[in-house]
Amino acid sequence: MPEHASISQLIGLAVLALVTVVWALGLIRLTRRARAAGLLGPRQTVLRAMPGQRRTGPVTESVELTPEERAAFAGLVRQFSDSRP
Repeated sequence: MPEHASISQLIGLAVLALVTVVWALGLIRLTRRARAAGLLGPRQTVLRAMPGQRRTGPVTESVELTPEERAAFAGLVRQFSDSRP
């Protein structure tokens, strides 16, 4: 038993842990009973309000650079690569 914890703190922790386990078991039992009764439907449709994931990513965008912009970008790349160890 830890020296800094009183007996009431230890009892409170044990009660809290017991209540948590009972709550979790009750929630599992409740969802299984609701699924068996057909209230929740199959497992795939439990979260019907959530949108489905897209199969493709977002459309990529690109911008053509002018030769001056291209040269300025190359200068920045050289400047940053020279300062790296």
